[in-house]
Amino acid sequence: MMTELDAFYKDKTILVTGGCGSIGSNLVRRLFEFDPRVIRIFDNNEAGLYELQQDLLSNKIRVLIGDLRSKHRVNRAVEGVDILFHAAALKHVPLCEYNAFEAVQTNVNGTQNVIDAALDHEIDKVMLISTDKAVNPRNVMGATKLLAERLTISANYYKGSRKTAFSCVRFGNVLNSSGSVVPLFAKQMRERRCITITDTSMTRFVMIISQAVDLILRATMRMRGGEIFVLKMPAVNITDLVRAVIAELGPSCGVTPEDVVIKCIGKRPGEKIHEELMTEDEAQHATETDGLYVIDLGSRDAQTDSPKADYTSNFSTRLSEDEIRKILRER
Repeated sequence: MMTELDAFYKDKTILVTGGCGSIGSNLVRRLFEFDPRVIRIFDNNEAGLYELQQDLLSNKIRVLIGDLRSKHRVNRAVEGVDILFHAAALKHVPLCEYNAFEAVQTNVNGTQNVIDAALDHEIDKVMLISTDKAVNPRNVMGATKLLAERLTISANYYKGSRKTAFSCVRFGNVLNSSGSVVPLFAKQMRERRCITITDTSMTRFVMIISQAVDLILRATMRMRGGEIFVLKMPAVNITDLVRAVIAELGPSCGVTPEDVVIKCIGKRPGEKIHEELMTEDEAQHATETDGLYVIDLGSRDAQTDSPKADYTSNFSTRLSEDEIRKILRER
């Protein structure tokens, strides 16, 4: 039986920027279930594109080597596209902190190139993949993603008569993605018998890749333009996460909990102790539906039932160690 998602994505020409990343590649794989006309995978990772192409072995795939910083290349890549998922970005907080010019070039200027190309070719829908680090940012990565969000949302106001709709999805930390601490913890545990954390009181919102991809697909189907979609996520304390990783992954690494030392090394530059899903102002324009917060800053009326404490990781529902272990098994 055909679902709403099947009907929406069937026979569409789709472009995924950053298609070799953890989110992008899983998004591509999931899109195959809906029988699109073609999926274009845009990335500057030649090896990653080759491996993904060999893995999928489909005539519906088009691999495009290119960089977001090249306006001309992006413009060519979007010709004839119906839906564009913009997942490409520089995402590692410490690397962006010490390479700020590069982060701006990719996350800000690259996003502007995507927007301009989408408008020139009148793509139906553009969905930016963002992060909770864009909320009240204290680091370069978060600041550049905030600008990417603002550029994307504001494109709805200067598009004129063009039909293109622009929206964003905002994630917490995606466990087991390439930027997740879980693979790092496993590597440290396996090689050094020591796991480093920055602050024992640190909390983070978490989700798994399948949840992230499902959010993207559902949000893109329902978007009208101008919304920021946020998954309502649980939070974890970093110490609980470490203990869950040791208990769950330790046996495969050949270690027991007694073998591993947890070492606190202090907060990194630009790092927050707690994360937020939205600002106080955004919360006044947020509604909740189907496990999602939908922020519509274009709405003139504040919501009387807007979320309060649960959009900050320090006050949100916390996962227990056993619940974290269950999530780690779902990877």
